[in-house]
Amino acid sequence: MNFSALEVSKEWHLQEILFCLAINPNNDQLWFGSSDSKIYQQSLSNEDSERISYGESGHSSYVTGMVIAGDTLISCGYDKKLIWWDTNSHEPIRNIAAHDKWIRRICVTPDGRLFSVGDDMQCRVWDLKSGDLIASFSDHAATTPHHFPSMLYALALSDDGSSLATGDRVGHVAIWDSHSFEKRAEIKTPDLYTWDPKQRRHSIGGIRCLSFSPDGTKMAVGGMGKVGNIDHLDGASRIEIFEIGTGERLQMIEDAKHKGLVEQLRWSPDGKFIVSAGGDHKGFIAFHETETGKQVHVVEHSGHIHGLHVNFQTETMFTAAHQRLAKWSFGQPKETAETTPTS
Repeated sequence: MNFSALEVSKEWHLQEILFCLAINPNNDQLWFGSSDSKIYQQSLSNEDSERISYGESGHSSYVTGMVIAGDTLISCGYDKKLIWWDTNSHEPIRNIAAHDKWIRRICVTPDGRLFSVGDDMQCRVWDLKSGDLIASFSDHAATTPHHFPSMLYALALSDDGSSLATGDRVGHVAIWDSHSFEKRAEIKTPDLYTWDPKQRRHSIGGIRCLSFSPDGTKMAVGGMGKVGNIDHLDGASRIEIFEIGTGERLQMIEDAKHKGLVEQLRWSPDGKFIVSAGGDHKGFIAFHETETGKQVHVVEHSGHIHGLHVNFQTETMFTAAHQRLAKWSFGQPKETAETTPTS
């Protein structure tokens, strides 16, 4: 894959902030969740078609995560709900009050279980078909060391579905057996958390994303380095890579030019490279060698990137950002589409 040839091949200009996206296995439909509390479906086989807005009886706040399971889309949001959607009728199947605070991320296992994390600091397990709660567990403190509410931002599943990882605001990662829900290991990344004891008496940062290596032996943690101005995302973007078995940190990668939060991480199938995306008031996509930490390539984007889908086989990517949905290709001709937002 020629990283240096990466460019936008299609772009949809929108009015909302996009927080997450999902693509079906056929790669012909894309869904994204936004700041207007709605879910939209965009055809990829007919990229110039208008997006479809899902039913009105859905979320009442930001839509922060989604996964596809067959003909069902499951979404989560700041309204503390999990909602199952029929992708054919575009209407909700099931609506559950799933957490006591904002839900941040969800993921689904090959054997039909749904995991969710929220700011109540709980990781919860649901039966994908029935929506029944299977378990709830945590290894994360409800408050920071400075006695402010903490957040449980990050969730990741290993490729084989056997391990799960959760990560919080103060830099604590817990790694779990996804079947017994017993904790296997933990990782500490305190430099991803900044506390201002003088001017603002406030904290910022935290673990924003986690990703297992393809063989499940390493963990990449994304966030932001120490911040000077607590009111802005002016810290260097930061990635740390650990050996899970020993807890040894193998790499610490910071980029002071492309600042802000690393919101998404994806390993290449061979484990040799890692893709990161995020930003401050604008966005970036960066490629690093996992063995050396060397930055291979980086591209800037006009909006802070929250959602990322990478298909290494077809050499395409999709990003969900501030007022932008974009398709990226490696060496394909650029095309821009202005899309009129639908109600």
